[in-house]
Amino acid sequence: MKSLAELEAIRNKAKGSVNLRKDDHAVRVVVGMATCGIAAGARPVMAAIMEEVAKRNLEHVAVTQTGCIGVCRLEPIVEVMVPGEEKVTYVKVDPKKAAEIVSEHIVNGRIVTKYTIGAAE
Repeated sequence: MKSLAELEAIRNKAKGSVNLRKDDHAVRVVVGMATCGIAAGARPVMAAIMEEVAKRNLEHVAVTQTGCIGVCRLEPIVEVMVPGEEKVTYVKVDPKKAAEIVSEHIVNGRIVTKYTIGAAE
């Protein structure tokens, strides 16, 4: 960075990225990535979700991570938040289940009930 104009350009680019994450029309996918989640396999789950979203070119989907969701025995946990609908919590997710969740829930709008916290409890 050699000038104030370059700094301003970096600032504007960063602001644009932040605004994209706040899109009220975007589907949010949150993966629990605390120590418990990582130990249970959350990293490959997150990678599988990101790969599936990229492969399908789903620009309306924001994939993020969070700390402990609070039910460590059910990790890896993935939450899907579709605007105007209740949050869906998926538990004991593996990469194969993650791809199915993207395909069925996010793309086709069908909750994969057999992987939800309600089915596990």
